[in-house]
Amino acid sequence: MNSDSHLPRKIGSLNCLCHNDSPSSSLFGETQCNLLGYDSPVASIGDDKLPPLEHHRTCSLVQLESAEPRVLEQFPLECPRQERRRRLVSWGAMELQHNHISNNNINSSSASFEISSSKPRRNHRQTRHKSLQFEDNLLSNEANPRLIYIGDPRRTNDKYEFSGNEIRTSKYTIITFLPKNLFIQFHRVAYLYFLAIAALNQLPPLAVFGRTVSLFPLLFVLCVTAIKDGYEDWRRHRSDRNENNRVAHVHQNGEFRLKEWKKIQAGEVVKICADESIPCDMVLLGSSDPSGLAYIQTMNLDGESNLKTRYARQETALAVSEECLISGLIRCEQPNRNIYEFTANMEFSGQRFPLSQSNIVLRGCQLKNTQWIIGVVVYAGQETKAMMNSAASPSKRSKLESYMNRETLWLSVFLFVMCLVVAAGMGLWLLRHKEELDTLPYYRKIYFTNGKDKLKRYKYYGIPMETFFSFLSSIIVFQIMIPISLYITMELVRLGQSYFMIEDRDMCDSSSGSRFQCRSLNINEDLGQIRYVFSDKTGTLTENKMEFQRASVYGKNYGRSLLTVDPLLEKNIAATDRRRWKLKSEVAVDSELMELLHKDVIGDERIAAHEFFLTLAACNTVIPILDHGTSSSCIKGELHEEVKAIDYQGESPDEQALVAAASAYGYTLFERTSGHIVIDVNGEKLRLDVLGLHEFDSVRKRMSVVIRFPDGAVKVLVKGADTSMFSILADDTEMGDHIRNATQSHLTEYSSQGLRTLVVAARDLTDAELEMWQCRYEDASTSLTDRVMKLRQTAAFIECNLKLLGATAIEDKLQDGVPEAIEALRQAGIKVWVLTGDKQETAISIGLSCMLLTSDMQQIIINGNSEDECRNLLADAKSKYGVKSLTGRNQNLNSKSNAETDYLDIPVDMKLSNVSGWNAGMKDGISRVPLALIIDGNSLVYILEKKDMESELFDLATSCRVVLCCRVAPLQKAGIVDLIKSRIDDLTLAIGDGANDVSMIQMADVGVGICGQEGRQAVMASDFAMGQFRFLKRLLLVHGHWNYQRVGYLVLYNFYRNAVFVLMLFWYILCTAFSTTSALTDWSSVFYSVIYTSIPTIVVGILDKDLSHKTLLRYPKLYGAGHRQEAYNLRLFWITMIDTLWQSLVLFYIPLFTYRESSIDIWSMGSLWTIAVVVLVNMHLAMDIQRWEIFTHVAVWGSIFITYACMVVLDSIPVFPNYWTIYHLANSPTYWLTILLIIVVALLPRFLFKVVHQIFWPSDIQIAREAEILRKHNYLGSKQDQGAG
Repeated sequence: MNSDSHLPRKIGSLNCLCHNDSPSSSLFGETQCNLLGYDSPVASIGDDKLPPLEHHRTCSLVQLESAEPRVLEQFPLECPRQERRRRLVSWGAMELQHNHISNNNINSSSASFEISSSKPRRNHRQTRHKSLQFEDNLLSNEANPRLIYIGDPRRTNDKYEFSGNEIRTSKYTIITFLPKNLFIQFHRVAYLYFLAIAALNQLPPLAVFGRTVSLFPLLFVLCVTAIKDGYEDWRRHRSDRNENNRVAHVHQNGEFRLKEWKKIQAGEVVKICADESIPCDMVLLGSSDPSGLAYIQTMNLDGESNLKTRYARQETALAVSEECLISGLIRCEQPNRNIYEFTANMEFSGQRFPLSQSNIVLRGCQLKNTQWIIGVVVYAGQETKAMMNSAASPSKRSKLESYMNRETLWLSVFLFVMCLVVAAGMGLWLLRHKEELDTLPYYRKIYFTNGKDKLKRYKYYGIPMETFFSFLSSIIVFQIMIPISLYITMELVRLGQSYFMIEDRDMCDSSSGSRFQCRSLNINEDLGQIRYVFSDKTGTLTENKMEFQRASVYGKNYGRSLLTVDPLLEKNIAATDRRRWKLKSEVAVDSELMELLHKDVIGDERIAAHEFFLTLAACNTVIPILDHGTSSSCIKGELHEEVKAIDYQGESPDEQALVAAASAYGYTLFERTSGHIVIDVNGEKLRLDVLGLHEFDSVRKRMSVVIRFPDGAVKVLVKGADTSMFSILADDTEMGDHIRNATQSHLTEYSSQGLRTLVVAARDLTDAELEMWQCRYEDASTSLTDRVMKLRQTAAFIECNLKLLGATAIEDKLQDGVPEAIEALRQAGIKVWVLTGDKQETAISIGLSCMLLTSDMQQIIINGNSEDECRNLLADAKSKYGVKSLTGRNQNLNSKSNAETDYLDIPVDMKLSNVSGWNAGMKDGISRVPLALIIDGNSLVYILEKKDMESELFDLATSCRVVLCCRVAPLQKAGIVDLIKSRIDDLTLAIGDGANDVSMIQMADVGVGICGQEGRQAVMASDFAMGQFRFLKRLLLVHGHWNYQRVGYLVLYNFYRNAVFVLMLFWYILCTAFSTTSALTDWSSVFYSVIYTSIPTIVVGILDKDLSHKTLLRYPKLYGAGHRQEAYNLRLFWITMIDTLWQSLVLFYIPLFTYRESSIDIWSMGSLWTIAVVVLVNMHLAMDIQRWEIFTHVAVWGSIFITYACMVVLDSIPVFPNYWTIYHLANSPTYWLTILLIIVVALLPRFLFKVVHQIFWPSDIQIAREAEILRKHNYLGSKQDQGAG
């Protein structure tokens, strides 16, 4: 019997005409089948006339009318109907935004949805967040499909509208590199500022510095960045070149010849051999397997290591196996980013049949366990799904950097005021001395030399213009008030910090071999200020390694006593001639259930158990992998024939666990093709024809398979979530109600134990139902528009009146260290929210086991089924627990102190100075019962739709210590993150491991991906990636704290370092008649921030540690320093500026008073000021360094040495005006005493302030550091005592 005998066209339903005859047909839309005849030529796009119909079959009008209302009744979409388009934050539509069934405008005529429709439909697609557009169902318009002529690339691309297969991931070419790179760099406003400064300095009236020297800082920064960008792009070019020059076998002139990838075109037929990569997106035509089956690995595409099955249509597979010439037409959707969907149909040998995701292999995948495949190219080059998904994740900017821009604005104000003072002073001075300008020894306005210019103006433009030029010249002189070097310094510091995070062995996962990854260098310091953590559950908090634990079969509970041995062998039930299967991993089985399955009696319970495990083995997409090596086993003297090892590969760990469990109970799936599966049922081979498969989706929340048994009986086997299954069960007998109630009770028990549950059901299909379903299935699966919706509606036709068989419970164990990590984060003042798609009971159980929920918490449960109910539940909860709105609480939630952020006593053996200050932040006896909010996805659908309800949810959620969201869709996860992110300035972090977490990860301020079992899509979209959730504790509490403290100090220090230099010049200009002249050489001014003082800041920003990692992990509440912004805030900025003002006055006036009676020239004074300011800022830095390393010593003291060396070199060049000045100064003791006096006087107020503040108002970190030092001294003292003893 042909394996394809079950296909719809074999029973004459391919060309059936299902009239739209029911008033309720809005559910099914236009369900008429295609009218194209097999033997007719291809209809042109947009034709109103169709070829004559040669073979057709009309579905029964009575059948449609009788079946339609039942389908409407039994097909409850899980989401409520919406009467208007959702707003941006309406994430909860569960992917129904563009599938509003109630709004479908159905034409009552016989117009079908064949591809030659004359009136294209409008594509109502709502606007979504940029990072979420990947979720859209990007089906092309039916009137504009892509036409691929198999084996005829010239005809396919006759209009040259399709791209070639050459890819380019690089940004630049040789021609575009310079303009494009400069354009990108000048997006930074500071660069434009310095470009304007350099341009002003080129004008003769404003040439304060040498024209070449003024360009040096900007050119240095631009060149460094350009070299880095150029090197990265060169690597991309090299990678592109290697990729494009790879070769594949392409069918040309009747044979397969090697051809470079970049020359492959759409429409060409390509042959791929085992372990080779797929060069472009291809529709599978055939494979080495006679049934057209192929195995591919998609690791390069989505990171998943499990093998996937792809099928060639039996029609083309047969032609390939017979080596026939293949020609035909493929109509497919336009290129899009959705790698999980493909909508097309093929016309081949006068037949039309559908193509789906299972028929296409994508670029970047590898062929595995298959000798060869042959396919036709449909998308090439930049139009492949892999390349369309290669866009980088949204760029993020750190919170501290945004604050830095605020302070930069203040510095700009200071700069403007100083320039205004100088300009005003210049104007007043010129007015006062306007009569003697030509007689002053240092000023003149006309030429006195003989010649043609005698008595002409000498660079004098009148008092108003001189005042204006003085203002512009002042900007040039004071330009480094805005620290251009800070941008380069921060990038280098972040790079160094990332290196040490990557090399941290305590964040390496030894089990998977995955290391920590820094995928973004812009937000290292944000790790030290996280207030909210949004976490996925499955695979993030849990291992995502499923183990079958419990089962409810026909209302009876099994699994309380499990055995890991094989009971069949133990009890000698199996016959000696039965084939045995050995699973890769042991599965525990229930002996009582095993006995039931092997009873000879025929009863309802026995039949239900048989169908239950048959459903587990058949209703899936799992691939059996056989180990052809066999072995024999001898138990109690009896020899069993052979034991074959079998393993299962699947896209879902849940499915793998269920199929493995079915095998352990004697129902072993060991063969799968596109048309049938073979199951070993207790040694007897059972071949089942697969008539159709409706895969799981987030709306139906179930999957079903239609199978034909050898005796001709047809069944639909269904498994899915309990919320979607119980509503489609048959209501028939009292016994059925008993089984339903018992099963629901068991499900509640399983969920309370933290197990993942599924409900299993089945029913028989009559011939009439089968024929009607096949007609609709064929029609929906060949549709180019709304295929997903139509298939969903077709599935609803058979997924009704089901017989309940039972339920399964799978355990997903917690990862190591999760409870400890969550407790540490809570003590650090971080709120952990869990967003999961699991049942509420399961999520609550996991929350209790991982210490997210505690017994003392008051649980607030929001499970609403309507808008009014949700509104009432929120209002009741707020009033009951006294939750105030945002306006009623502190306006700035950042400044409020959570209960978790109270100070802790740090025990040390010796008495600390003023330990009582440690508890200074305790609240005044406020004791509130901690709240935990538990809300389901259905409620979020209503709440996220209304602004007022969103605000109420926000008020309630932020008042709770824990929030647990259950049954949430991927877009709802992003909506919850946006709920917090859009209302307050607290930083958010999202962590997940699967593709369903990508939207949440990209929405949060910081995204962390887990290298888990669900592929690497979350990793590829994240800012940081790691192997286990427990590493988040060290990432935030240790590295986050260090990075925040370092970068915060780095920014303040850079502001101080440049401001003290500029103020010193400002005081000098005030003493030189506002002339904007400088005592420092041009090179000294340029080298100050680029060479003299830059290296110490970088080294300290990378290596300095205020506390050891042991202390930070022991006392998580120290992390609260980031929440309170202790390392960088506006108050610290103003204190720093006041200190800078004092130090600049000391720096300028002490040398001035010291040498006021001497004959020292101005260049000697400039040399002294240069050395003094470099030594001063380095000593300032040395006062604040917490931990000295060898590199720190080299950087700080080496910087002073380098400054002296540069001064010696510059002063040794005769053409410079400061020639030999350093040699005269260094011989005088006054020079060295002056520098020492400057350092002492300038830093004395700062030193006294630090001492007084640490004694009377110590911070948490200062007390912890003191305790750490005392603990270390005690340890060393005890070691010495032991050595003396």
